[in-house]
Amino acid sequence: MIQEKYNIIGVMSGTSLDGIDLAHLNFEIINGKWNFQILESETIGYSQEWIDQLKIAIGFSDSELLDLNKEYTLLLGNIISEFIAKHHLESINAVCSHGHTILHQPKNGFTLQIGNLPEIASICNQKVVCDFRVQDLELGGQGAPLVPIGDRLLFPEVDYCLNLGGFSNVSFEENGNRIAFDISPVNTVLNFYSNKLGLEYDDKGAISRTGKINSDLLTELNELDFYNLSYPKSLGFEFVKEIVLPIIENYEIATEDKLATFTEHIAYQIGLALPNKKTKLLITGGGAYNDFLISRIQYYIEDTWIVIPEKKIIEFKEALIFGLLGVLKLRNEINTLGSVTGASKDHSSGKIYNPK
Repeated sequence: MIQEKYNIIGVMSGTSLDGIDLAHLNFEIINGKWNFQILESETIGYSQEWIDQLKIAIGFSDSELLDLNKEYTLLLGNIISEFIAKHHLESINAVCSHGHTILHQPKNGFTLQIGNLPEIASICNQKVVCDFRVQDLELGGQGAPLVPIGDRLLFPEVDYCLNLGGFSNVSFEENGNRIAFDISPVNTVLNFYSNKLGLEYDDKGAISRTGKINSDLLTELNELDFYNLSYPKSLGFEFVKEIVLPIIENYEIATEDKLATFTEHIAYQIGLALPNKKTKLLITGGGAYNDFLISRIQYYIEDTWIVIPEKKIIEFKEALIFGLLGVLKLRNEINTLGSVTGASKDHSSGKIYNPK
């Protein structure tokens, strides 16, 4: 008889470099419906040395990336072990880990999430399900987004699920298919300019709120080719580094004005991305705490009911859903939707490693 209850650790590291999210999760399937609990959870911040490395790793050689992958796998495995010990967790069915994205180039059929080497299972002494994106690229997909099947199974009561992390992404049902795509950069850019002001991030959008929108910059950002592409489509940090930041840096305006203008750009693009405005929208990710950004999004979707959930869901939704993806992989059930990634078929993606 197939198992119906799971005791899982979900692990996620996002492109905004906030740290490594770990969540102890319980899943249970009752009458075909998935139920979940987020129990112990925490975010382990990166040391400055790791932040510096991860920021520049996009330019590393193959051998440097290999060394980085080994070092990061050791770091991640040890952090998972410490989380298990700290919270006295027992009878874990699996650790389900996304790893950290360094390169994401679906047009070239390539993506790299470090921390997914087989050794991680032995380091944390647990069964590990990880490396969820590679198989999708082999099937002609973007390798992203992967979260939408979790949106469908865990949050069926809302019409749209919007994540505001390093990038914004949305998922929703359309004609019986789950549709999902990346919309624009968010905290990858906002944090970059907050850092220039000596801040880790723009708390509640307080700095952005004081800036003035530069209409020429806003227009140039809104005219980027990516926004005219049809879905499926996804973004990586390459887009920010090679396209977005050079455009913004061409404007000799105050950092506060850059923040205000980019916040407006984010909100405007989200407004364009939602085909039906009279709906219910769940917002998660660090951007859910940015009151100014939320107010600007509401301006463009004034008829939409915005739902900001409890803190654990805001902060650990991606760890939660990668936990579910791992469970679905263990059950050999579909955890990746071709309708959102562009792959030739739905499939059960990821690799399963057992400790030696």
